[in-house]
Amino acid sequence: MMKSLIQIVVILSAIATISFPAMAEELFTASNKETSIQVELFEFESPDQQQRAISLAKTLRCPQCQNQNLIESNSPIAKDLRLVVFNMVKEGKSNNEITQYMTERFGEFVLYKPAMSASNLLLWLLPSLLFLLFIYLSVKSVRKGS
Repeated sequence: MMKSLIQIVVILSAIATISFPAMAEELFTASNKETSIQVELFEFESPDQQQRAISLAKTLRCPQCQNQNLIESNSPIAKDLRLVVFNMVKEGKSNNEITQYMTERFGEFVLYKPAMSASNLLLWLLPSLLFLLFIYLSVKSVRKGS
């Protein structure tokens, strides 16, 4: 029942996109057109400042998207946050200040490379531990077979 309901919703949204492209465009763009325009036409004081802002925004994950950074994502929240990052860079804030601002509001999820801490120590060490376990079991298996 649920599967067929989902299929119906997908089909109806596809029909709406084909029949009413202007409505579909509004559905998938930022709710605030002014914000979209500000992001797209944002003017930096220098090319270096622009490069810094773009590279910093690429290191921050969109809170709404699965695995896109603020530059790649076209979600409304990503556009808003991109504008925040651009304005903070233009104001002269450091990368650490901007990253801290984003982490305070959205948690470490927005960071592609979170800082090592007690709460995520297992995530940092697990790959190495699994690799060492694999080597140990492989050596043990080879010795047992000979």
